[in-house]
Amino acid sequence: MPRQLDHARARSRWDDLPVQVVPTENLPGFRQLGLPAGLVSALQRAGIDEPFPIQAATIPDILAGRDLLGRAATGAGKTLAFGLPLIARLDAGQNAAPRRPRGLILVPTRELAMQVTDAISPLAQARGVSVRLVAGGLPIGKQISALERGVDILVATPGRLVDLIERRACSLSDIEVTVLDEADHMADLGFLPVVRRLLDLTPGGGQRLLFSATLDGDVGTLVDRYLTDPAVHAVSSAQAAVDTMTHHVFRTAHESKFNVVAEIAGRPGRSLLFVRTKHGAERLAKQLGRVGVAAGALHGGRTQAQRNRALAAFRDGSVPVLVATDVAARGIHVDDVSLVLHVDPPQDGKDYLHRSGRTARAGESGLVVLLVTPDQERTTRRLLTDAGVRPEQRDVVPGDAVVAKITGGRRPSGEDVRPVTPQRPARPARTARPSRPAHQSARSVPGGQRQARRPYRGKGAGKATGRAAAR
Repeated sequence: MPRQLDHARARSRWDDLPVQVVPTENLPGFRQLGLPAGLVSALQRAGIDEPFPIQAATIPDILAGRDLLGRAATGAGKTLAFGLPLIARLDAGQNAAPRRPRGLILVPTRELAMQVTDAISPLAQARGVSVRLVAGGLPIGKQISALERGVDILVATPGRLVDLIERRACSLSDIEVTVLDEADHMADLGFLPVVRRLLDLTPGGGQRLLFSATLDGDVGTLVDRYLTDPAVHAVSSAQAAVDTMTHHVFRTAHESKFNVVAEIAGRPGRSLLFVRTKHGAERLAKQLGRVGVAAGALHGGRTQAQRNRALAAFRDGSVPVLVATDVAARGIHVDDVSLVLHVDPPQDGKDYLHRSGRTARAGESGLVVLLVTPDQERTTRRLLTDAGVRPEQRDVVPGDAVVAKITGGRRPSGEDVRPVTPQRPARPARTARPSRPAHQSARSVPGGQRQARRPYRGKGAGKATGRAAAR
C-alpha cells in the first residue's frame, strides 16, 4: 500500500534549486552535444532532429562521466536526456556477461518501464546495445532467459529486480551507470528502502543519475548518500506550467456530476479522465459507453495485456476517452491528450500536477478541469494551493453553455457503444448411445472398458470378502 504523504516532512537542500533559464531557440544539435555520429544518424532516422532543453543541459555532463541530479517538469524529454548518453557510454563493442547488465534504469511502475524501453530500444539497437525490461506482472521466465544471454541496459522496477537477484538470475556487480527515474514517485510508493538496497549492490565508483520532479527530504537523502559532486540541472519548476496549461474548477451537485462528465467526455479530441479507485474506473467507463462515449479503463487491477489494449486503442484514437486511476499519472505518454479531467479530486497537490501533466506535454497546450462537489471544496482549495495553481472557478449544470465553450463538450448520442463480448459457441448435442441389453455387462460388450459395478455391501464388506477368500 502506498504510504500517506507527510506534507510537513523535512525539505532538503536540493528542493529549492534555482530554475535555470535554458534557451528554447538556437540550441546546440545532438552532434554538438557530444553524441557519436552513428547515434545522431539513428535519431534523424527516427525523426528527432533537435534536443529539448533538459537534453541540451544534461547530455554533456553525463557523457563526461559526472553524477547528475536533474529536475524537470513531466513531458520535458527526460527519457532521452539520460537514455542517449547511456547508450553512447555503453556503445564500446563490449558484450555484457550473462546475468550481469552494464547499465541500470530504475523506475517506479511497469507502465513507465515499458515507456522507457520503447523510447530507447530502437536507438540502442541501432548501436548494437541491448535493452531488456524486467517488471512485475510480466513472465519472469522470459526475463531470466534474456539475462542469461546478456543484457547491456536493464530497465527495471525495484520489486522484480530484487526477486531476480534473490533467484541469482541477475547481479549488479558490473553496473557502470545507474539511473533513478521518477525518484520522488518511488519515495511516495515506499520503495526507497528497496532502492537503497539495490544501489548498495552496484559498484561504488559507478556513475549515478537521478531525475525527479521534486527533490524533498526523502529524495534528497538519496542524493546525499549516493551521488558524488553531482552536476545539477533544474530546467523547469515543479509547479504547473501555466503558460501551456489552462486550469478550471467546475463546481456541480452530486446528482448532476455524471451528466457533466459525460458531456465533457463527449467532446472531440483525446481526453484522459482520472478517478480514485479501480472500481470507479471500470464503472465510469461502462456508464460512458451506455450513453454513447467510447471509453477504456486503465488501473492496477487489470492484466498487462488488458492495459496494453486500452492504451493502444487510446493512442490510435479508436477509443478517444481513457478512464484511469493514478497508475497512469506517471510515465504514460500519449500524444495529443488535449484535456485532463479530474473526475475525483487527487489526494494532494503533487498528484494533481502529475495527473495534469498528461496534457500540455513537450510545449504543447492543454486544458485541465477539476470537478468538485460541495463537500470537496475545502480540501480542493488546499491541494490547489499546494500545487501552485490558481484556476478559473465556476458553477456548472448539465447542458451549461460554459462547459461547451471551455471544453468543447457536447451531449452524447445516447446509443450504447460498449464492445460486444463474443458468446461462446454452443456445445454440439450429444449423440444418444445405443441401449444395451440389461443382461450384458460392460466387460461383455465388444470394446467395453468399464467394470460392472458391484453392489455395495456396507462398511467392512470388502475386508470380510478378503478374509473369506483367504480361507
